[in-house]
Amino acid sequence: MQSLERIDRYRLDRRLGGGAFGVVWLAHDDVLEAPVAVKVLAENWADRLDIRERFLSEARLLRRAGSSRVVQVYDIGELPDGRPYFVMEYADDGTLADRLTGGPLPVAEAMRLTAAAARAAAALHDAGIVHRDIKPSNVLMRTAPDGSTRLLLADLGLAKSLAQASGLTMAAGSAGYAPPEQTEPGSGIDARADVYSLGALGYHLVTGTVPAPPGRVQRPDRLRPGLPSGVQRALLRAMEPDRDRRWPTAEAFAGELDRLAGEFCATAPGRSRRRSGVVVLAVAAVAVAGATAVTATLMLRQPAAAADVKVQDATGRIEAAVPASWGRQLRDAGWNPKALGLSAGNEPALVVAGDLARWQDLGTGVNGAFIGLSEHGDLTAKVGALEHPGCHYRGSRDYRGSAWHGPIRTWNDCAGGEGSVEEAALSPAGGAGEPQVYIQIRQAGDGSDATDRVLDSVRVTG
Repeated sequence: MQSLERIDRYRLDRRLGGGAFGVVWLAHDDVLEAPVAVKVLAENWADRLDIRERFLSEARLLRRAGSSRVVQVYDIGELPDGRPYFVMEYADDGTLADRLTGGPLPVAEAMRLTAAAARAAAALHDAGIVHRDIKPSNVLMRTAPDGSTRLLLADLGLAKSLAQASGLTMAAGSAGYAPPEQTEPGSGIDARADVYSLGALGYHLVTGTVPAPPGRVQRPDRLRPGLPSGVQRALLRAMEPDRDRRWPTAEAFAGELDRLAGEFCATAPGRSRRRSGVVVLAVAAVAVAGATAVTATLMLRQPAAAADVKVQDATGRIEAAVPASWGRQLRDAGWNPKALGLSAGNEPALVVAGDLARWQDLGTGVNGAFIGLSEHGDLTAKVGALEHPGCHYRGSRDYRGSAWHGPIRTWNDCAGGEGSVEEAALSPAGGAGEPQVYIQIRQAGDGSDATDRVLDSVRVTG
């Protein structure tokens, strides 16, 4: 394969990714002194005129869209070997697929991001273009000059003009995001095909799970207990197999999502009952789940001991007792074990701490515990491979309680701060093998050690 270091005035830095027909590079524009993304037709398709035309069509459609919500094309050209390339703006803040590596997002954030993607799709529709492949990896984020994040729709490799799309006979799209009319030859499509994909995008952001095929989509509240009913209705309406029952336009869908996000944030501070959130956990260099604005102040239940308070996750399957001083704030809506390298999913979990705003920074002193269920894979091996750069590793010990057995690994002096971080991978003492429990315990270094007391209290049902 030909080695590329420079394309015209663009100095190639590193490969960003590739698809079926092209490779995208991060490059530097030496004239404008700015980073750009350069997409080059793959060598194995250089002699296929139909593929070449499809590649160039993407650049033309991006240019035609002419919207700040869609990736901009700056330049187009041809390599010495005849392969075409085009130069686009560089999205420096990754994709929505990157955001999902830590599991489902906070509800309000998921709604706003999906609404922004829907407005980007609406801009395409206004330009007479249907995307046909909206999914998290095709939604990019770029940092604006004021520090805010701008969402961009990208990868129009499957896009068509709406005039052409009405007579399409070829199946297209990605599993879980494609509406039935895109997978059934001869159906023809319109802008409502993208509405379905946007609903699937929102579903994935909220649940952390790619939807099942059309007509077999599981209700999102079964994957994320406590999900507001309005959010569920909006997403499922977008994903109706019958396109006449979907939101009529992407703009209409966006408006409802923004309304729901505003309503969710407006009601959150005043709620007195316990609410579901998304767990935030600092594990090695991985965020196990997205941050959330929904944090419940923990109400004391029947104490396990004079100084303890009982906590439960949203499903009620996990219960534990922690020191009362730890039990001030609770997030309880689950986690995605994929962050530890295990099978992806939305499993029961909770995080409880005196101050959850300090939880992500291992250098801050905070008391609290994360407890997450894992039904598949070798949790012990994954915890054994964890590292905390900037922390001093103190070693491991074997915990053997009445209900659970497993190794505990300990770090302290993180970033010069006080306190400790302990990671435990526990299996049932009876040797059943499943379910396993992953626990992270943070202690602020006040001289007390509640680790074994907390581990002794953990109970899992169901």
